Amino acid sequence: MLHRRTVLTTAAAATFIPAAPAIVRAAETPGVTATEIRLGNTVPYSGPASAYGTLGKAEAAMFKMANDQGGFAGRKVNFISYDDGYSPPKTVEQARRLIEEDRVAALFATLGTPTNSAIVRYVNMKKVPQLFVATGADKWGDYKEHPWTIGWQPSYVTESQVYGKYILAHKPDAKIGILYQNDDFGKDYLHGMRDALKDRYAHQVTEVSYEVTDATVDSQLVSLQSAKVEVLLTVATPKFAAQTIRKLAEMRWKPLHILTGVSVSVGAVMLPAGPENGVGIVSSAYLKDPTDPRWENDAGMKKWREFMAKYYPDGDVKDGGNVAAYGLTDTMIAVLKACGNDLSRHNMMKQATNLHNLENPVLLPGIRINTSPTNYHPIRQLQLMRWNGKTWDLFGDIIEGASAA
Repeated sequence: MLHRRTVLTTAAAATFIPAAPAIVRAAETPGVTATEIRLGNTVPYSGPASAYGTLGKAEAAMFKMANDQGGFAGRKVNFISYDDGYSPPKTVEQARRLIEEDRVAALFATLGTPTNSAIVRYVNMKKVPQLFVATGADKWGDYKEHPWTIGWQPSYVTESQVYGKYILAHKPDAKIGILYQNDDFGKDYLHGMRDALKDRYAHQVTEVSYEVTDATVDSQLVSLQSAKVEVLLTVATPKFAAQTIRKLAEMRWKPLHILTGVSVSVGAVMLPAGPENGVGIVSSAYLKDPTDPRWENDAGMKKWREFMAKYYPDGDVKDGGNVAAYGLTDTMIAVLKACGNDLSRHNMMKQATNLHNLENPVLLPGIRINTSPTNYHPIRQLQLMRWNGKTWDLFGDIIEGASAA
């Protein structure tokens, strides 16, 4: 069943005083009227990646909060979010609907690597801003290939390079197995690991893939165990990540387990997998973990908890996806504020690609958002962390990723 979520919303924090109030006419800018800004979104509310559906709900709630706080230059956001089931053909259908029927001004936080890959050419041909896509595929930083599409979270390639360096420092001669989703999301981690391991990759790494339509990854894990893998890198969405953690426990197999940062939500992955089953897993973070006691009195996380209580009370406060959605939407709100009265598509893109040392309440201390016309990787820093059975323990320093192309 089609899931449509339309929500009106407003901005937080700093007030914006427009310098020259030139009225933007709806005829000149699709999706913008004297009272409304229409933004479009696709997210899997159903299907194998439905754990991510909470992002769409939290984003809708964020815009509701922003609208309640006054909106943007006299306008309120109409956030239109459709279910694509994490199915690229469905994403194409929904993106066309948003752009050609709903006539949105921009797309925001469309989720998933394979799904965004299916629409990126179409969106750029239409010259519709595709802002802060919810995927870390490295290619979203390619401003020459698709100038109307920009990422937000750290690149999967950069993340994987960090894991490769960690393996070289702690288990340099280990047999490495990579379980990966067979699409651009999974393959980015292969590229990053090759960058880190160089000549070692060919003789140290065993690759095994799964399809998002698979029921389980049990056979893949049995294969990797048979290959005498000592370090396992799991590149999977939440459903398959939780399956992997549970299966390893059933197999009584204990390799050094490294898990992609997109599947570290305590509520969506670690608790369903059995929190005791994941002890020792290594991953990385750029967001504050809502289950970590260290953030109990943190000003940014207090704001997030207040938001959740008032605007998304049904949301899981243990689910890091709701923190990510807050951070994403906070960035979008900053862009809309910076646009002032000029809400043209060109100015939205201009403001999104001119963010300098922008603070965000849910990013780890020391991490800032920076973009430019030649830097479409807003966040290029992260920190390693280890699961202790109850929460994630951060360790080491903030790591700066590779510079954008």
